[in-house]
Amino acid sequence: MSRFQFAPDLSICRILNGTWQVSGAHGQIDPRRAIAEMFAYHDAGFTSWDLADHYGPAEDFIGEFRREFVTRHGAQRLSEIQAFTKWVPRPGRVTRRMVDDAIGRSLSRMGVECLDLLQFHWWDYADRSYLDALKHLADVQHEGKIRHLALTNFDTERLRVITDAGIRIVSNQVQYSLIDRRPEAAMAGFCRDHNIRLLTYGTVLGGLLSEKYHGRPAPHRGKLNTASLQKYNNMIDAWGGWALFQELLGALKPIAHKHEASVADVGIRYILDRPAVAGVIVGTRLGVAQHIADNARVFSFTLDAEDRAGIDAVLAKSRDLMKAIGDCGDEYR
Repeated sequence: MSRFQFAPDLSICRILNGTWQVSGAHGQIDPRRAIAEMFAYHDAGFTSWDLADHYGPAEDFIGEFRREFVTRHGAQRLSEIQAFTKWVPRPGRVTRRMVDDAIGRSLSRMGVECLDLLQFHWWDYADRSYLDALKHLADVQHEGKIRHLALTNFDTERLRVITDAGIRIVSNQVQYSLIDRRPEAAMAGFCRDHNIRLLTYGTVLGGLLSEKYHGRPAPHRGKLNTASLQKYNNMIDAWGGWALFQELLGALKPIAHKHEASVADVGIRYILDRPAVAGVIVGTRLGVAQHIADNARVFSFTLDAEDRAGIDAVLAKSRDLMKAIGDCGDEYR
């Protein structure tokens, strides 16, 4: 399984298991089946998990998984697991006590003494309390409760402000896919110059980037039965619409066939090859749908110049999402 040296003391699988799908917006998840499937992912080499304090029971699942992992394999192997969580406070004044309480909850739920990676999100840039929050988080990091400090859905301008304030950020988690290439406008270059990595989500468009939707009419709202499908269908509309998306799927299918892979694999491989990208987060509907074998195929091939040219020819017909939406994360503000 392909791995990436994310930091001197932290290696990750380049496909991370996303857990937004256990939050309740993607159907019911049975906890026992979920934990069993977490072992299946781990045993296949997918050892890195992306979660958040507000993803329903995601942090609790990590805690239970770790406890059962110790029973099966012993505490000496716990370092094989990487679990990256988030803190998403409401805008407003942020005190050290608030930060301590939030980090303490995540530590307790996940059953760890130190968070591998804490990814911070802020809703309102007009409220510069985000700098206070990050300074408190940096203090907690220095005390040994956070190994690495990161961001999620920050734009390039604010990333520069944070970096100029002397706060060391190792990564920013952003939406990045064949249809949403906004990180290429400014974010990726800034990250490359400042040794910051990108973790990407939305790369397979909640499942829309697949053979299943090729040659199909635009789905009715009633058929978009998960939060992911609804969200990324809106992104397709903003990018260029369903007809152009069909053209993209049509271009991807022969490339996938050539490499004995899937359309989703090609989309993931394309983004993994982009500058500054450390890993792609692929959602896991634990106990409902499994994509272990398909995800593993991403590491079995590389895209050649002909493949990329065929893809880029379609992408060139799309709208400029930097103009339509703004920089990374602006859709949340």
